[in-house]
Amino acid sequence: MIELRPLAGLGGDNLGWLDTKHHFSFANYHDPERMHWGNLRVWNDDAIQPGTGFPPHPHRDMEIITYVREGAITHEDNLGNKGRTVAGDVQVMSAGTGIAHSEYNREEGITRIFQIWILPTRTGEKPSWGTRTFPKGERGGRFITLASGYANDDDALPIRTDARVVGATLKAGETATYPLGKARKGYLVPASGAVEIDGVRVNARDGAAIADMETLTVTALEDSEIVLVDAA
Repeated sequence: MIELRPLAGLGGDNLGWLDTKHHFSFANYHDPERMHWGNLRVWNDDAIQPGTGFPPHPHRDMEIITYVREGAITHEDNLGNKGRTVAGDVQVMSAGTGIAHSEYNREEGITRIFQIWILPTRTGEKPSWGTRTFPKGERGGRFITLASGYANDDDALPIRTDARVVGATLKAGETATYPLGKARKGYLVPASGAVEIDGVRVNARDGAAIADMETLTVTALEDSEIVLVDAA
């Protein structure tokens, strides 16, 4: 099963400094049919103007993964962590027992990100933050794991949940497969380009909610950059 969720039909808001689209119910957007997809709770598509961002605010018991599509995001938190994550790279914040952080665009141009929230399997642990570089060459023509709740995914950023975040870059005409499993739920969004899954075209920033699929096969119709959450 594939349910296409076109960009034009997503909820969202434009606050001037922030233009955001919500794949799931969030803030002022509420759709009882789009509260979550498995343990995937939030997928926001944010464009942040230069010199602006999210001022310090708290989180608790949530795994928050930021995939930077364009520009860079600068993170600071009350644990003393500070870092800049650039386009194509990923940061993870495990909110745990509680953390306060800010996220700002300190760049000269617009920063565009996917912000993904996944409900944790383990709660009550200390908060943490980390970032990693994932060269696009490593994911050329195949999926690689960016963040994972599984111990055998050594090269991925750790998250405290039964889920993976994976990414791929495909040239037009290339195909990549991912062993999703019929008991799992997938949510795929092309950061750029367009792909086809089981006869369904998914354009840039559209969402595809995927279920009951043992092996996910993705074919690029254009040069494409893809992000997929494998959720419980």
